[in-house]
Amino acid sequence: MPEKHPLQDLVTQTRRDIVRMVHKVNSGHPGGSLGCTEFFIALYHEILEIKTNFDMDGIGEDLFFLSNGHISPVYYSTLARRGYFPVDELNTFRLINSRLQGHPTTHEGLPGVRIASGSLGQGMSVAIGAALAKRLNKDPHLVYSLHGDGELQEGQNWEAIMFAAAKKVDNLIATVDLNGQQIDGPTEEVMSLGNVRAKFEAFGWDVQEIKEGNNLEAILEGMRKAKQHTGKGKPVCVLLETVMGNGVDFMMHTHAWHGKAPNDEQLEIALAQNPETIGDY
Repeated sequence: MPEKHPLQDLVTQTRRDIVRMVHKVNSGHPGGSLGCTEFFIALYHEILEIKTNFDMDGIGEDLFFLSNGHISPVYYSTLARRGYFPVDELNTFRLINSRLQGHPTTHEGLPGVRIASGSLGQGMSVAIGAALAKRLNKDPHLVYSLHGDGELQEGQNWEAIMFAAAKKVDNLIATVDLNGQQIDGPTEEVMSLGNVRAKFEAFGWDVQEIKEGNNLEAILEGMRKAKQHTGKGKPVCVLLETVMGNGVDFMMHTHAWHGKAPNDEQLEIALAQNPETIGDY
């Protein structure tokens, strides 16, 4: 039996956070959050070079921008368990006047969140702007972003993708979550994306792939490799193949749980499949 990765307990606990958060308010997006759990844990605990004290400028550290902001449950859980704000604040998810709105916002000053997101298609442009700012500031750190595959159906992405290559924004690593699902069904049926790798390469990007996007070791290896490809005159795209709803068997491989909360019975099943490891909030 292979040895458990040191971060696996945190992955499991984050899954518990996700399903409990959306269940409590009967609202939210568990599917994509569960599918990206391993990615977020790997990113925030191994890949990103970040400072202890959060500030909006982000000078002297790596930056991350979540473009598909509807997967805020995994974002909030990751930030809280990385120490950006108290874990028990997860109890306020999607409540009136909470800092943890359904889509991340900035007006309440939630540590870790630098842009309001969830209006799909805009995160690529923001990440490119931040990368250009780092270049102007002679800051050697990188900018990372995450995008949904269905989000690529938004045209603004492709203008930004073209711009990044034309301006040689080579301090950017944009990851696309390829789970093949969106709110109305499989991406292939809603509007096929075709060959995503070929598209990015045709636009002048360096494309890397992580075929096992729910495997911590594969993610860490793939993201470290992507980092090695920065600074070479091309923006870097990582195609991350994940399973929507990963870790909760009845949520996996379907768009049905893109934006649907589990009921009481379903919550207990999901929690039983992800035993408590670190401590619920």
